[in-house]
Amino acid sequence: MGMTVTTRWAGVQQALGARLVPLAWANLVANIGIVVTGGAVRLTGSGLGCPTWPKCTEESYTVDVNELGIHGVIEFGNRMLTYVLVVIAVSCWLAARNRAAEHPLAVRLSTIIALGIPAQALLGGVTVLTDLNPWIVGLHLIVSMAIIGVCVVLLDQLRGPARAGAAQTIGRLAWLLFIVGWVVLYLGTVVTGSGPHSGDEKSHRTGLDPQVLSHVHAWAVYALVALTVALLWTAHRTSNPALFRAAAVLLGVELLQGTIGFWQYFTDLPEVLVAFHMLGAGLTSAALTWVVLATRRR
Repeated sequence: MGMTVTTRWAGVQQALGARLVPLAWANLVANIGIVVTGGAVRLTGSGLGCPTWPKCTEESYTVDVNELGIHGVIEFGNRMLTYVLVVIAVSCWLAARNRAAEHPLAVRLSTIIALGIPAQALLGGVTVLTDLNPWIVGLHLIVSMAIIGVCVVLLDQLRGPARAGAAQTIGRLAWLLFIVGWVVLYLGTVVTGSGPHSGDEKSHRTGLDPQVLSHVHAWAVYALVALTVALLWTAHRTSNPALFRAAAVLLGVELLQGTIGFWQYFTDLPEVLVAFHMLGAGLTSAALTWVVLATRRR
């Protein structure tokens, strides 16, 4: 009996190992997706739909629709999506372990992703227990951005194309762009934490002027776009197609994000546009990571 269980388990691991790349893609898509669904929770005013954590209410782990209504359903639904991420992340980790000899770094990267999911769940619990403190909500989003970046590194380890790498000066420019990009992402969370979409009428804002912060955020975006154009031109001049493609994708994401950002600024932050902007933030994190990877030899 023990041998049968062991044999079946080995077969499961082998089957997962054959699907390592699709599971790595699923990790990336799911982690970007939960950024959007988390944003939907806030945009619908459902951030405290389940008013406590880890339980939904003081008496129950599940939502009482009669008591908490649609906001409770939305918040509880987003909590349940965490379990989907756990299944995907653990499956990817098992698949990576099965192919550790072929992809040794994949085990470490998938471990980071798998551990990041429960860490995010705990941080999400803290946001509820602090009545959606905007600084903690911002940190919650930034950690998601970091996990998305690790997902991209994992995919590059598994299926990234052969690259000659780039000169040291170009690598420094890419890292500068990466740092500025993360400043942009962080400032975006501060702008959001100062604006009207608090997630619940009981939660507080940062107290900072959202209009002033929007301009600061915009200037950081201008710097990021300028650096991206410079890197794109450098990649073209040095005949580096891998870096050129990565920088071109990043520039496309930035221009789309900028368009949405200005549109929502001049239309009083409609919820749909804010949701698309959050999707763009996840794509920005992925593209920033890809740019840095494109400067490295593979």
